[in-house]
Amino acid sequence: MEKFFKLKENGTDVRTEVMAGLTTFFAMAYILFVNPNILSQSGMEWGAVFLATIIASVVGTLIMGLVANVPYAQAPGMGLNAFFVYTVCFGLGFTWQQALSMVFICGLLNIMITVTKLRKYIMKAIPTSLQNAIGGGIGLFVAYIGFLNVGFVNFDAGVPALATLNTPTLWVFLIGMVITIVLMLLKVKGAMLIAIIATTIIGIPFGVTSMGSSVSFSDACAALPTTFLAIFKDGGLLSLFSDASKLPLVLITIFSFSITDTFDTIGTFIGTGRQSGIFSEEDEKMMDSNAGFKSRLDKALFADATATSIGALFGTSNTTTFVESTAGIGAGGRTGLTSVVTALCFALSAFLATFVSAVPSAATAPALVMVGVLMASSFKDINWNELDEALPAFFAGLFMALCYSISYGIAFGFITYCIVKICARKAKEVHPLLWGCTALFILNFVLMAIL
Repeated sequence: MEKFFKLKENGTDVRTEVMAGLTTFFAMAYILFVNPNILSQSGMEWGAVFLATIIASVVGTLIMGLVANVPYAQAPGMGLNAFFVYTVCFGLGFTWQQALSMVFICGLLNIMITVTKLRKYIMKAIPTSLQNAIGGGIGLFVAYIGFLNVGFVNFDAGVPALATLNTPTLWVFLIGMVITIVLMLLKVKGAMLIAIIATTIIGIPFGVTSMGSSVSFSDACAALPTTFLAIFKDGGLLSLFSDASKLPLVLITIFSFSITDTFDTIGTFIGTGRQSGIFSEEDEKMMDSNAGFKSRLDKALFADATATSIGALFGTSNTTTFVESTAGIGAGGRTGLTSVVTALCFALSAFLATFVSAVPSAATAPALVMVGVLMASSFKDINWNELDEALPAFFAGLFMALCYSISYGIAFGFITYCIVKICARKAKEVHPLLWGCTALFILNFVLMAIL
């Protein structure tokens, strides 16, 4: 195990990696129930999506851990699943089989741009100030997810406001937040996982922790054939191209899937890998085109790209690198062993769904908030006294949280960066790939407005 995962080389040990893997799993376990709830609205079987979500998460996360040896977990992404149902199926009138087919094509497209190293070159083209802004912005985004998951911030009056602290969920969350802070300040190993478990137990007398309802494993297995390889059946992949009048709309939708998926991943890797040092050595030694497809970053990007197509084959929307992986990284995870532990937890959850669902959001939200605090430290490396550096960084970080999207935050950062450099007569400092990505973001916004 030491030799395979290079634990000492990465400054970690088995205990830390196991703790980190468990922390990551509990921070993102909500996707097991949220994803089926969303996708089933399109007509898909709940049990089939539930099992497809687990399979996609297990396979994607294992590839990340065993091939790339990095502590990231994958699962069907939030936001992308909502786009799948509410925009593609409900808004544009595509069937869920056709939407799955577009996700499959998106995955193949992402594999292509990863193998050609385009995604890595894009990462290299992003200036240091924006990389730090992305890292800090993801911190704000993760913390915001934590607050929203427990309703700490609400929008009942049409504007964001602090919720009235009169519900058991918020009481348990605040208790969990105090426990997390104390354990982190005392530098207790496995602090976040211990806090999650302790808060879950505390939630029992409050009525917050309870066994969730779910389909049985046998019921899910019986439903899986309805989505497995559905893209190759009638009404799937071939039907996308049967009507020439709809072809532009199909291509636009695939493009929207792809650009969001691509930059969600790039943002997560930049934001976490830079701060934790997971990718730093490879960035220095193997960024050039002659280095071969061998670095951890290369392999991690490839693992992420393949997971989307694999998920579509089984019956779920885009599988992507989860920003909640930061919880495990914050707990000390540095190698693929963290991912393997998370993947094993996902596999077991197929049989223990009722128990996994018992961990309430009030118990995992404090961990996400704490990770947000740790990641926000990236903002300190930005030169806020220089307006041409501060403006793009500010918009990138701010809009990640406000738009609930890493890719939109990056989009606003890129667009602002280009505008600032043009106004400062420093357009030559902008990398050609950055110009291209900015143009694609603008095109995406225009096309979505037209749709």
